[in-house]
Amino acid sequence: QKNARTFYEKIKIMEQEGYYGSYILEAYTQEEIDELERALKPDHDLLFTYSGLDLLAKRYLLTSHDHQLMELPQEMFMGIAMHLAIPEGERKVEWAKKIYTVLSTLKATMATPTMANARKPFHQMSSCFIDTVSDSLDGIYKSLDNFAKVSKFGGGMGMYFGKVRASGSTIRGFEGAAGGVIRWIKLVNDTAIAVDQLGVRSGAVAVYLDAWHKDLPEFLALRTNNGDDRQKAHDVFPGICYPNLFWKMAEESLDQMWYLMDPHEIHEVKGYHLEDCFGPLWEERYWDCVADSRIDKRPILLKDLIRLIIKSAVETGTPFTFNRDIVNEANPNSHKGMIYCSNLCTEIAQNMSPLYHIEQEIKDEQGQSIVVDTYLPGDFVVCNLASLSLGHIDVNDDQELEDVISTIIRALDNVIELNYAPIPFAKITNANYRSIGLGTSGYHHMLVNNKIRFESQEHLDFVDKLYEKINYYTIKASHQLAKEKGAYPNFHGSEWESGAYFRKRHYEGEAWEKLQEEVQREGLRNAYLLAIAPTSSTSILAGTTAAIDPIMNKFFLEEKKGSMIARIAPNLNPETFWFYKQAHHIDQSWLIRAAGVRQRHIDQSQSVNLYITNEYTLRQVLNLFIEAYRENVKTLYYVRSKSLEVEECESCSA
Repeated sequence: QKNARTFYEKIKIMEQEGYYGSYILEAYTQEEIDELERALKPDHDLLFTYSGLDLLAKRYLLTSHDHQLMELPQEMFMGIAMHLAIPEGERKVEWAKKIYTVLSTLKATMATPTMANARKPFHQMSSCFIDTVSDSLDGIYKSLDNFAKVSKFGGGMGMYFGKVRASGSTIRGFEGAAGGVIRWIKLVNDTAIAVDQLGVRSGAVAVYLDAWHKDLPEFLALRTNNGDDRQKAHDVFPGICYPNLFWKMAEESLDQMWYLMDPHEIHEVKGYHLEDCFGPLWEERYWDCVADSRIDKRPILLKDLIRLIIKSAVETGTPFTFNRDIVNEANPNSHKGMIYCSNLCTEIAQNMSPLYHIEQEIKDEQGQSIVVDTYLPGDFVVCNLASLSLGHIDVNDDQELEDVISTIIRALDNVIELNYAPIPFAKITNANYRSIGLGTSGYHHMLVNNKIRFESQEHLDFVDKLYEKINYYTIKASHQLAKEKGAYPNFHGSEWESGAYFRKRHYEGEAWEKLQEEVQREGLRNAYLLAIAPTSSTSILAGTTAAIDPIMNKFFLEEKKGSMIARIAPNLNPETFWFYKQAHHIDQSWLIRAAGVRQRHIDQSQSVNLYITNEYTLRQVLNLFIEAYRENVKTLYYVRSKSLEVEECESCSA
């Protein structure tokens, strides 16, 4: 890079050496790049903390094959912005400047795959993918193949196994022939290890099963340290899809019987797929199946099953929680399908359906025999993520909030156009729904900036208004894009078009009514809009707190390659010290109540962690799950337990 005297020359060299994609110089003239060089702000480097800059250098800045840095931080931000602005045509320079300003001032962060891969020749920029595994040998192995290809390019995966027949089920009429879901999940586990992400990290995958599936007890032991190791899969993250009935019964009495059944047998006997419905219809069919003597059932006392769930949660942090009825009742695109499960981080909730293998045929092309497989694609979920850094935005300034949101929504929508899709099924679903997931980081940072304590009604009132505003400006930005570029293809028949989305959330007032009318008349660009991801890496980069989580510690020392690095809560000083309270010291019902308040304004879901100590009883943990159901929280992520005694709370130590 020593020979590069200008930004244009540097991009030219980076392209020639294979670090940048050729599309940058194809889209921008030298004059335009010179103009963008003048917009670079080297002093924005001073906004980084040491930890943020360290992470930036190790994970995001482009490096040579001998590990030499090839970019400066502001060049990286501008490279990302230039890539994401390409679809804006004649206005691309204007939008590149806007995207650069938002990113370089750390007011928002794109997801790690976007930050790392935008501007590169292979630009897979999506974070999350979800596949519905069909109940056939072809379907299972195709899902494994899809996961391998997604993992290769750095994507996390969610896989729904609720359609796969249980252990002992029939195959072609032969009873007891099926091996169940565990043996297939072990293959997923091995694939996650074998297909790593360019040696940087292993593949990451969550596997979901319904709370009534016959293989559930074995599923709950996947990651525990005792039992038969041939039944273990320590590298996958299990999640359970709960109907409301499960929590209703747990609330009433734990001395009731719960029935586990085989989805394949239900279809054979009853002619319907129990997993394909939700709400009152699911409940009616569940009891219908329980009463049918032709269906084999595996009865288990509710308290015994809940004990297994909570034992796993305390030991391993999993299973994740997916409240399927709550999710599907709030689905704005229910006219096109249903949602079976979430993704690796529990924040995505979009329509899903399995792909189907139609035929395999041999064709002759120019005297050469070729084998062609034909598939019906289904809905293979893709989500493109970014997060507002609430700790760096004046959330009381509506204009600033709207400007940042409108810029990032446009950038996210452009990711869909520009993305290098690892598999064709992802490309098709991405085009049909154009789904994005705008989230938030710096939540605790923001509360402290505004002198608001986590455990307070003031907190709940504040975020209710804030997330309503975030939702309003997000819908407004997506609507503006629909006016410019057209609505997503599946818009007609959606709750966005009918207005049911707005009525369900009780959005009232002149501004909301006007926006509703405009959306109904002119459409929306993106089928799904908001999803709060964990942001563990990008929040360090931005020097703020992670996602919606409270801080773990106010300050601590972290050892990195023999040296000690100080990690400190953002803007920690004598005045803010008392407003920070560590996660394990907070009454967890406040986390759940806050999640419930936010959930009304989020069309997808949130990565909500629970923090428990060794003093928690089984009943106390269960009560948190039940409270989440009562508060209409769609998903729960990790249960983060503390194995050792909790040290004295720093906020109470005086």
